[in-house]
Amino acid sequence: MKLRQIVAAWAMVFILALPVLAQSRRVSGTVRDAETGQPLAGASVVVRGQKTGAVADADGRFTLTTTQRGPLTVKVSMVGHETQTIAVADSDQPVAVRLQLANNALQDVVVAASRVEESLLLAPVTVEKMDTRTIRETPSATFYEGINNLKGVDMVTSGLTYKQINTRGFASTGNSRFLQLIDGVDNQPAGFGFSVGNMFGLSDLDAESVELVPGAASALYGPAAFNGALLMTSKDPFKYQGLSVQTKVGVNHINDPNTGAALYQDYGIRYAKAFSNRLAVKLVASYMKGLDWFATDYTDVDATTSPEKLGPTNPAYNGLNVYGDEVNRTITGIGKVARTGYLEKDLTDYNVYSLKLNGAVHYHITPKLEAIYSVNYAKGTANYTGSNRFSVNGFSLLQHRIELRGGNFMVRGYTNQEDSHDSFNTRQLGQQINRTWVRDLNGNVVAPNLADQTWFDRYTAAYQGKVQGVSANDNSSARSFADQGRLLPGSAEYEQQKARLESVQGLAGAGILSQTKMYHADAQYNFTSALKSAGLSGTDLLVGGNFRQFSLYTNGTLFDDKGGRILYSEFGAFAQLSKTLLADKLKLTVSGRYDKNQNFAGYFTPRASAVFSPTDRHHFRASFQTGYRNPTPSDQFIKLNVGPITILGGAPSNSAGMNVYENSFNSTSLGGFINGFMTDAPKVGQQQAVLNNKDKLVKSNVPYIAPERVQSFEVGYRTLLTSRLSLDANYYFGAYRNFILNTVVVSPKSPVLSADGRVNPAAAQDILATNYQLFQLYTNAPDRVTAQGATLGLNYTTSGGYNVTGNGTWSAFNLQNADPNNIPAFNTPRFKTNVTVGHRNVAPNVGFNVAWHWQEAFNWVGSFNDLRPGRIQAYSLIDAQVTLKIPTYKTLLKLGASNLTNQYIVQAYGSPAVGGLYYVSLTFDQGMLR
Repeated sequence: MKLRQIVAAWAMVFILALPVLAQSRRVSGTVRDAETGQPLAGASVVVRGQKTGAVADADGRFTLTTTQRGPLTVKVSMVGHETQTIAVADSDQPVAVRLQLANNALQDVVVAASRVEESLLLAPVTVEKMDTRTIRETPSATFYEGINNLKGVDMVTSGLTYKQINTRGFASTGNSRFLQLIDGVDNQPAGFGFSVGNMFGLSDLDAESVELVPGAASALYGPAAFNGALLMTSKDPFKYQGLSVQTKVGVNHINDPNTGAALYQDYGIRYAKAFSNRLAVKLVASYMKGLDWFATDYTDVDATTSPEKLGPTNPAYNGLNVYGDEVNRTITGIGKVARTGYLEKDLTDYNVYSLKLNGAVHYHITPKLEAIYSVNYAKGTANYTGSNRFSVNGFSLLQHRIELRGGNFMVRGYTNQEDSHDSFNTRQLGQQINRTWVRDLNGNVVAPNLADQTWFDRYTAAYQGKVQGVSANDNSSARSFADQGRLLPGSAEYEQQKARLESVQGLAGAGILSQTKMYHADAQYNFTSALKSAGLSGTDLLVGGNFRQFSLYTNGTLFDDKGGRILYSEFGAFAQLSKTLLADKLKLTVSGRYDKNQNFAGYFTPRASAVFSPTDRHHFRASFQTGYRNPTPSDQFIKLNVGPITILGGAPSNSAGMNVYENSFNSTSLGGFINGFMTDAPKVGQQQAVLNNKDKLVKSNVPYIAPERVQSFEVGYRTLLTSRLSLDANYYFGAYRNFILNTVVVSPKSPVLSADGRVNPAAAQDILATNYQLFQLYTNAPDRVTAQGATLGLNYTTSGGYNVTGNGTWSAFNLQNADPNNIPAFNTPRFKTNVTVGHRNVAPNVGFNVAWHWQEAFNWVGSFNDLRPGRIQAYSLIDAQVTLKIPTYKTLLKLGASNLTNQYIVQAYGSPAVGGLYYVSLTFDQGMLR
């Protein structure tokens, strides 16, 4: 994105924020706890029927401005307290409000479970929530990392700027089965097909709440919410006004053998102003930079070497975080030999950053009709573990959103525009550098396309004693000779070639190009008020729908789009009906959603739930849910010829005219045919040998790609055991099918079958003459597997004000009779638990919070290690923070640590070991700390 475009977008925010002149009055007062008399900092005060509001400061004081004359009503609310409405006369007399302590945090209001506001106690499915206070007091370095303390959450760290969230199994470092929304906007770069953690998300200063729905949520949120949805909400500029500034400075890499201690910096600023009851504006900016965690696991993972011979002296050595050594040959008389690779730390840049800019204008056309325009621009660098290790270098995401909200409806449109900038594939970079310096036996540097074979020729000649001065039959000596002229990390020539290849996009280099766009529109309408007016009290009806278009562009480096952008679209519509019965003790809800992607058949995803509340303290829930996931853009449209094989996405239009899905053999059947032919040919001749063995070839039956499917059943129980102790438990069972996978086929020049339906001899001859092309096709596995699990959460507040929360999660996977090669890895520990202990005022103006996380060891399987398992050891982490409030200076001073004991922990095989981060932050908040 060009600088002038950023300036223009921000200028629009300022232009739209011109003051609306109106006569106003001020309402002021204090908010305190009814039992203790202590001020309630952060209490929300809103004028009923308007957006005008304020937040109480550290002394419980608030002041708001409104143009409404005469008596008015204000609503005062605070996390953990019962909401109160009070009448205010038309005078300047301050008001004093005292809020009663709520029974428990389970009385929070949530939106995520049903897309409408409802009590957490009555939510039909499992929901987790972080409110404003929880976000502010999280012991983690950022609020996003604090989500890991919620029950049922799996968080995987690929780097300092990239953490991935998953729920209920099938975790990955790039999770396309989980939806992440910010103010209702999907913040995924469409080319990725998944959200890159919080890299393009919310600043800590602007985060108001987080709601998590684990499990299938497609019935309300569409195909991306296959395994769950995370809804993050930013702060409303009408409600949260004033200037906020945060400076966070810390240190990581303590006792790291790879490097010395490094500085961590995170800065943020937020300004919000309501110019009247109608117009409010906010501007938010944050910038973080630091030294990323190093991926330095050099374990030899060569699949064909016997375990006792693995290690640095193995001629076929393939180090996990070493790149270039994947290139190998099996040499007669020597065995398998791999090229010498480069360490990841010499290929990538671990100096990472994250820049986020946001501007928003909120305008009330009427007291109940609000128009919103927002623009978000984020850019940063991250190291991401996928099929390779990628440097997401200078990657940017630009979002524009317009929205109209009424009392019963919402209409919204937004666009996501990504630019990969200087991103590159680290493994490919190592391989390409290795092709720049190889010399032939005469000492001449050869062309890149000849480099690999020439290197192996040098190795062979040296090993066989054909090179003067080099010991024969010695792998070490042969490697040293083959590596003559090798570019050494840090040298001028190495750095020059590295920079050049990073900028070359496509197969000739390591650069990545993606300038994909996504356009989205959605709307919903709540008919509850109309039904109530018609005499149908206790009946709620919500309907909605969306349209989304993708515009893919990689200039032919990934997709077949040199001739122009690839466009495709999808739409969906849903309805939800709920009814309360038995004197409001039973609430029944049914939902249904229909989605249609232009490349696939339409899918209907229903959901049904019941919540039974025999008393105000006990609430039982049960639900049946369905979900599905559309293939990502790469799953559908990748078309990449990498020489011996072409990787081909599974959308029918992507292979139109190629006749691959229709005319090919299973690659696994080639061995039987060739071996049979080789045995028979000397006896009966080649032609008869073909006829004798051709039927050993098996025609492939690979369907075009289709969405994945899941059906899930869940039961749960929420209870307020006492006014200070609550419990929330659930159990779920899910059945999955249609998992997306790859399969390799062989497509001959001739038709696979003859007119009689048997294997065509000409096609068999094509196999022998290598008149064929290998294809790696995206398709679905027919296998069915199941997963189940349970969570238990407890929350207890002592009479002295200490808050203790604990939760545990059990997850289990049943492969049943499925082929393991057809099923994505579960990648989830069986057991994990969290315990948090804190006190908001353990001493005057002093609070603390400590969180402990533990999880069991498990095997991680991912494409980075060719789907071979790597062990993730059991580990426990402690995050802690102490906060000092300084009301006089409107400031919070926080001293904290993530991974307090500085254990270096790997969370996904091939990803870096993550150590401790120790920080101090200073937050000035004009709106809350006066």
